[in-house]
Amino acid sequence: MAGLTLKVTNRSRKGLKALPTTIELPNDATIEDAKKAVARAAKVSDYNRIGIFDPVSNKTFKDKKSLVRDQPEVIKRGELLVKDLGPQISWKLVYATEYIGPLLFHPLFLGLRNYIYPAVYPLLKNHLPYARVDGALSYTQQVSFAITMAHFAKRELEVLFLHKFSVNTMPFAYIFRNSFYYWATAGFLAGLEIYAPFSLAAWAEEPTLVTYIGLALFAFGELANFDVHYYLTRLRKPGETARKIPKGHGFSIVTCPNYMFEIIAWVGIIMVTRSPSMLLSIIIGSYYMYTWGRGKEKAYREQFGDKYKRKRYVMLPGLL
Repeated sequence: MAGLTLKVTNRSRKGLKALPTTIELPNDATIEDAKKAVARAAKVSDYNRIGIFDPVSNKTFKDKKSLVRDQPEVIKRGELLVKDLGPQISWKLVYATEYIGPLLFHPLFLGLRNYIYPAVYPLLKNHLPYARVDGALSYTQQVSFAITMAHFAKRELEVLFLHKFSVNTMPFAYIFRNSFYYWATAGFLAGLEIYAPFSLAAWAEEPTLVTYIGLALFAFGELANFDVHYYLTRLRKPGETARKIPKGHGFSIVTCPNYMFEIIAWVGIIMVTRSPSMLLSIIIGSYYMYTWGRGKEKAYREQFGDKYKRKRYVMLPGLL
């Protein structure tokens, strides 16, 4: 069966300098095969740097295992748009780096609390509604440490052993942006705040109804979130990357039930820790989850049409 001869065009002005005018591909070539062919022709060592885009919509082809011949505009125009995406880094490494921040900062501040807070208390005492500088960890602080470590340890384990990624890499610069968010809010700020002897968590020495409700929400959210992740991992058969319509596990309610359960778990964390820093973290995270959820809903509608039951809310029924 005859192969494919396709014109290749730089998507941006500052494109690949050594890009040939055409490339030859076998008839059964995938998008990933096309990336490798362009990389070889343009003398780019890492084919993951090559982005392949639809010549009409300018949208990237995310399914690396989809066949080039199945892309109608590519075949109709006989053309691929390509772009050098710059230095790349694996998704797994980025996520693992993001989540390690809180796992480092919380034990750090817990271990140094008897050195840090007595030193800074004189600077803060006139701005605090109560006077306290020392003392053992309160029950709430101990539970706050446990659930924070459990949350991010779960995330690390899911990244290392559960999640599958439809694309291999992302731009290297993303590791700094993504890590800063987790390391700064849920890591540095939350760790510095929660274990202070004069924090809200320190003064909640005995468990209250709010604490118990928070723990229940945390446990439910974490287990339900894991259930969705486990289901999604097994939605595709080994070797498949094509998107499928997920069903059950909360998908009949919202587009992304994993985000819904993530937020439920974070509400529990905030109720237990009484932490403004944790609240700030989930507010920022919810914005990004909502943006990603809208993108997924749009992609489901475009790809599956009437086969997909459209959702009004992407992550919180009745709200978002």
